[in-house]
Amino acid sequence: MAAPTGLLPALRGPGDVRDSRINRDILAVFVRPRPAWWLLFGVAASFYLAGVAAFLWQTWHGLGVAGYSHPVFWGAYIVTFVFWVGIAHAGTLISAILYLFRSRWRNAINRSAETLTVISVLTAMQMLAVHVGRIWKAHFILPYPNQRGLWVNFKSPLLWDTFAISTYALVSLLFLYVGMIPDLAVARDRSSGWRRSLYGALALGWQGKNGQWKAHNRTVLHLSGLATPLVLSVHSVVSWDFAASIVPGWHATIFAPYFVAGAILSGMALVITVMIPVRRIFGLERYITAYHFENMSRFILLTSLIVGYAYGVEYFVAWYSGVEFERTSFYLRAFGPYAISTWIMIGFNAIAPQILWLRKARTHLPTLFVLSILINIGMWFERYVIIISGLSREFDPAVWGLYTPSPIELVILAGTFGFVSMCFLAFLKLFPIVSIAEVKEHPS
Repeated sequence: MAAPTGLLPALRGPGDVRDSRINRDILAVFVRPRPAWWLLFGVAASFYLAGVAAFLWQTWHGLGVAGYSHPVFWGAYIVTFVFWVGIAHAGTLISAILYLFRSRWRNAINRSAETLTVISVLTAMQMLAVHVGRIWKAHFILPYPNQRGLWVNFKSPLLWDTFAISTYALVSLLFLYVGMIPDLAVARDRSSGWRRSLYGALALGWQGKNGQWKAHNRTVLHLSGLATPLVLSVHSVVSWDFAASIVPGWHATIFAPYFVAGAILSGMALVITVMIPVRRIFGLERYITAYHFENMSRFILLTSLIVGYAYGVEYFVAWYSGVEFERTSFYLRAFGPYAISTWIMIGFNAIAPQILWLRKARTHLPTLFVLSILINIGMWFERYVIIISGLSREFDPAVWGLYTPSPIELVILAGTFGFVSMCFLAFLKLFPIVSIAEVKEHPS
């Protein structure tokens, strides 16, 4: 598939040996059988099916099987919802913002990040439905008059999230698909049977002509400009679920940038967690190199510093305000019943990433793999601390309470990780996980 020289200078024509090798190496990921893939897919599917079974049990017996207790009625489900919305931000950052800045190192990892974005948004949407409890009434949060002639409550944070997440899911899916069209044409020309039919339909008649490349580049540019504000707006809207209230520890103007930085931190960490084993199992060391991991590590270090600064500002403002409710709230975070969660949050998100000041740590894959897992554990606990500690210790000590996630909630939480892993592994076997066209355009 030829490409115009003026648009893709790295492509020298269909007979280029280097281009043929790139095609063969990347397409081999979903053609060549891998026992490790089947093992990982089986484990992921088992976790997901366990989560589905737990959800069906909850649907039958009601939300009483969850760990909710007065006054905490936003529990692990909302914590997990916010967590997966945050994970989704790395894909848009890598694909859209870095594209606008012409950062070429994104070319080998943008497809995996975009895929994780779409899957994470779908997972977050499921958590809203799980939180509702009565799944058959989940459609009430959609913005249309229901059978009783009533509109939804536009003051409800659930409705804000519905608008934000649905918009983000649509734009992210469109961005992923448009970017894949040239690669789908390559896969079409080198496949047979049902794969050829599938890729042929999805490639939309792509032939690599000059006009097609111009339209494609223009579309990606416009989508990048559209998606960039979403990185900032979507998690800001999620943060307003809390900041718009008067709950001690929530009512803060720092929440929007604080949540966005944390989202990028957790999303970039998950990309590293996923790409290290994918790179090794499928032999993509030539295309996903230490250079890519070092740049992602720098993003993690930057966002970790921002998040750590936000932690410090929260405690300082609570002390400086002189408001007893705020001071008590943050004192109990650090030394109250949720102190372990708080120190896990601080240690994993703000302290542990400081090892990345060392260049050797930024390029040592075992260190990065362990660190990325710790960061995402810390980011889940960050949401847990914000939501649970805020609701369990409000203004009146007479109604204070404790919340502990029930086994059902923990199984559903594990099911979300199984769903994300299962979908990502399925994507690996169906579509190129590395952007063929962009790697050819700017080879590392």
